[in-house]
Amino acid sequence: MKLLLRKDIPNLGLCGDVVDVSPGHARNYLLPHHLALEPTKANLKAIEEDKKIAAAEREKRRAMLLETQSRLESVEVTISAACTPEGHLYGSVGPREISSALIDEGHSVHPDQIKMTHNFKEVGTYQASVVLADDISTEVKVWVVAEKQLEEEEQASETEVTHGTDASPAEAQPVGGEINPGSPAADEQSD
Repeated sequence: MKLLLRKDIPNLGLCGDVVDVSPGHARNYLLPHHLALEPTKANLKAIEEDKKIAAAEREKRRAMLLETQSRLESVEVTISAACTPEGHLYGSVGPREISSALIDEGHSVHPDQIKMTHNFKEVGTYQASVVLADDISTEVKVWVVAEKQLEEEEQASETEVTHGTDASPAEAQPVGGEINPGSPAADEQSD
Protein backbone atom coordinates (compact mmCIF):
# COMPACT_ATOMS: atom_id res chain seq x y z
CA MET A 1 0.00 0.00 0.00
CA LYS A 2 1.40 3.39 -0.99
CA LEU A 3 1.21 6.30 1.49
CA LEU A 4 2.46 9.86 1.64
CA LEU A 5 4.42 10.54 4.86
CA ARG A 6 3.49 13.66 6.86
CA LYS A 7 6.45 13.35 9.26
CA ASP A 8 9.95 11.91 9.26
CA ILE A 9 9.78 8.26 10.37
CA PRO A 10 13.03 6.43 11.13
CA ASN A 11 13.73 3.43 8.88
CA LEU A 12 10.77 4.34 6.66
CA GLY A 13 11.21 7.74 5.05
CA LEU A 14 11.15 11.53 5.28
CA CYS A 15 8.22 13.90 5.22
CA GLY A 16 6.80 14.13 1.69
CA ASP A 17 8.09 10.70 0.61
CA VAL A 18 5.69 8.24 -0.95
CA VAL A 19 6.46 4.87 0.63
CA ASP A 20 5.17 1.36 0.19
CA VAL A 21 4.03 -0.22 3.48
CA SER A 22 1.99 -3.23 4.49
CA PRO A 23 -1.75 -2.64 4.82
CA GLY A 24 -1.65 -3.60 8.50
CA HIS A 25 1.08 -1.07 9.31
CA ALA A 26 -0.84 1.63 7.46
CA ARG A 27 -4.20 0.79 9.03
CA ASN A 28 -2.98 0.20 12.60
CA TYR A 29 -0.23 2.79 13.00
CA LEU A 30 0.44 5.34 10.28
CA LEU A 31 -3.12 6.44 9.44
CA PRO A 32 -4.58 6.52 13.02
CA HIS A 33 -1.60 8.55 14.27
CA HIS A 34 -1.89 10.98 11.32
CA LEU A 35 1.65 10.19 10.18
CA ALA A 36 0.64 9.44 6.59
CA LEU A 37 -2.03 10.22 3.98
CA GLU A 38 -3.28 8.77 0.72
CA PRO A 39 -0.98 10.05 -2.04
CA THR A 40 -3.56 12.11 -3.96
CA LYS A 41 -2.76 15.30 -5.90
CA ALA A 42 -4.56 17.42 -3.27
CA ASN A 43 -2.58 15.80 -0.44
CA LEU A 44 0.70 16.23 -2.32
CA LYS A 45 0.02 19.99 -2.53
CA ALA A 46 -1.18 20.18 1.08
CA ILE A 47 1.93 18.44 2.41
CA GLU A 48 4.29 21.20 1.16
CA GLU A 49 4.04 23.14 4.46
CA ASP A 50 4.70 19.97 6.47
CA LYS A 51 7.79 19.32 4.33
CA LYS A 52 9.19 22.78 5.13
CA ILE A 53 8.57 22.31 8.85
CA ALA A 54 10.16 18.84 8.79
CA ALA A 55 13.21 20.14 6.89
CA ALA A 56 13.68 22.94 9.46
CA GLU A 57 13.41 20.42 12.31
CA ARG A 58 15.97 18.15 10.61
CA GLU A 59 18.42 21.05 10.27
CA LYS A 60 17.90 22.09 13.88
CA ARG A 61 18.42 18.52 15.10
CA ARG A 62 21.52 18.09 12.94
CA ALA A 63 23.03 21.31 14.31
CA MET A 64 22.34 20.10 17.86
CA LEU A 65 23.95 16.70 17.11
CA LEU A 66 27.03 18.36 15.61
CA GLU A 67 27.35 20.54 18.72
CA THR A 68 27.05 17.44 20.93
CA GLN A 69 29.70 15.70 18.81
CA SER A 70 32.15 18.58 19.22
CA ARG A 71 31.62 18.63 23.01
CA LEU A 72 32.21 14.86 23.24
CA GLU A 73 35.42 14.76 21.19
CA SER A 74 37.82 15.13 24.13
CA VAL A 75 35.63 13.74 26.90
CA GLU A 76 36.96 11.14 29.31
CA VAL A 77 34.79 9.44 31.91
CA THR A 78 35.82 7.40 34.93
CA ILE A 79 33.65 4.52 36.08
CA SER A 80 34.45 2.73 39.33
CA ALA A 81 33.38 -0.88 39.62
CA ALA A 82 33.82 -3.70 42.11
CA CYS A 83 36.56 -6.07 41.01
CA THR A 84 38.90 -8.82 42.12
CA PRO A 85 42.47 -7.98 43.18
CA GLU A 86 43.58 -9.06 39.69
CA GLY A 87 41.35 -6.41 38.09
CA HIS A 88 38.52 -8.61 36.76
CA LEU A 89 35.17 -6.92 37.27
CA TYR A 90 32.43 -8.77 39.13
CA GLY A 91 29.96 -7.44 36.56
CA SER A 92 30.71 -5.48 33.43
CA VAL A 93 30.65 -1.91 32.17
CA GLY A 94 28.36 -1.41 29.19
CA PRO A 95 26.47 1.31 27.34
CA ARG A 96 24.12 1.99 30.26
CA GLU A 97 26.98 2.73 32.70
CA ILE A 98 28.84 4.85 30.16
CA SER A 99 25.69 6.81 29.34
CA SER A 100 25.05 7.39 33.04
CA ALA A 101 28.62 8.67 33.54
CA LEU A 102 28.28 11.01 30.54
CA ILE A 103 24.94 12.33 31.81
CA ASP A 104 26.56 12.98 35.22
CA GLU A 105 29.09 15.18 33.41
CA GLY A 106 26.34 17.09 31.59
CA HIS A 107 26.29 15.31 28.20
CA SER A 108 22.96 14.05 26.89
CA VAL A 109 23.81 10.61 25.51
CA HIS A 110 21.31 7.74 25.42
CA PRO A 111 22.59 4.17 25.96
CA ASP A 112 21.35 3.25 22.46
CA GLN A 113 23.81 5.78 21.00
CA ILE A 114 26.83 4.01 22.52
CA LYS A 115 28.07 1.24 20.25
CA MET A 116 30.40 -1.42 21.65
CA THR A 117 31.49 -4.82 20.35
CA HIS A 118 31.53 -6.16 23.93
CA ASN A 119 31.15 -4.91 27.50
CA PHE A 120 34.29 -4.07 29.46
CA LYS A 121 35.09 -6.79 32.02
CA GLU A 122 38.46 -5.65 33.35
CA VAL A 123 39.97 -2.54 34.87
CA GLY A 124 41.62 -0.43 32.18
CA THR A 125 41.25 2.31 29.58
CA TYR A 126 38.90 1.81 26.64
CA GLN A 127 37.37 3.68 23.70
CA ALA A 128 33.61 3.67 23.19
CA SER A 129 31.91 4.88 20.02
CA VAL A 130 29.05 7.34 20.37
CA VAL A 131 26.89 7.29 17.23
CA LEU A 132 24.57 10.30 17.27
CA ALA A 133 23.33 9.86 13.67
CA ASP A 134 24.27 7.78 10.63
CA ASP A 135 27.02 10.22 9.67
CA ILE A 136 27.75 11.84 13.07
CA SER A 137 29.85 9.87 15.55
CA THR A 138 32.77 10.29 17.93
CA GLU A 139 34.90 8.35 20.39
CA VAL A 140 34.84 8.70 24.19
CA LYS A 141 37.66 7.54 26.46
CA VAL A 142 36.42 5.36 29.33
CA TRP A 143 38.54 4.69 32.42
CA VAL A 144 37.35 1.66 34.38
CA VAL A 145 38.88 1.75 37.86
CA ALA A 146 38.64 -0.43 40.97
CA GLU A 147 35.95 0.65 43.39
CA LYS A 148 37.57 2.19 46.49
CA GLN A 149 34.35 2.52 48.47
CA LEU A 150 34.40 -1.11 49.66
CA GLU A 151 37.93 -0.75 51.03
CA GLU A 152 37.03 2.50 52.80
CA GLU A 153 33.98 0.92 54.42
CA GLU A 154 36.04 -2.00 55.68
CA GLN A 155 38.64 0.38 57.17
CA ALA A 156 35.89 2.45 58.84
CA SER A 157 34.32 -0.65 60.44
CA GLU A 158 37.73 -1.81 61.73
CA THR A 159 38.31 1.63 63.27
CA GLU A 160 34.99 1.47 65.14
CA VAL A 161 35.81 -1.96 66.57
CA THR A 162 39.27 -1.01 67.84
CA HIS A 163 38.41 2.42 69.29
CA GLY A 164 35.62 1.58 71.66
CA THR A 165 32.46 -0.23 72.53
CA ASP A 166 28.87 0.87 72.61
CA ALA A 167 28.35 0.00 76.32
CA SER A 168 27.37 2.91 78.55
CA PRO A 169 29.38 3.56 81.77
CA ALA A 170 26.44 2.57 84.00
CA GLU A 171 26.31 -0.89 82.40
CA ALA A 172 30.08 -1.48 82.50
CA GLN A 173 31.18 -3.97 85.13
CA PRO A 174 34.19 -2.94 87.24
CA VAL A 175 37.36 -4.96 87.06
CA GLY A 176 38.08 -7.27 90.01
CA GLY A 177 34.50 -8.21 90.83
CA GLU A 178 33.70 -5.06 92.85
CA ILE A 179 30.12 -3.86 92.64
CA ASN A 180 29.17 -0.21 92.88
CA PRO A 181 26.28 0.36 95.29
CA GLY A 182 24.15 2.22 92.68
CA SER A 183 24.67 -0.23 89.80
CA PRO A 184 22.06 -2.70 88.55
CA ALA A 185 24.36 -5.56 89.59
CA ALA A 186 24.15 -4.40 93.27
CA ASP A 187 20.36 -4.55 93.08
CA GLU A 188 20.53 -8.09 91.75
CA GLN A 189 22.83 -9.22 94.59
CA SER A 190 20.68 -7.68 97.31
CA ASP A 191 17.63 -9.73 96.21
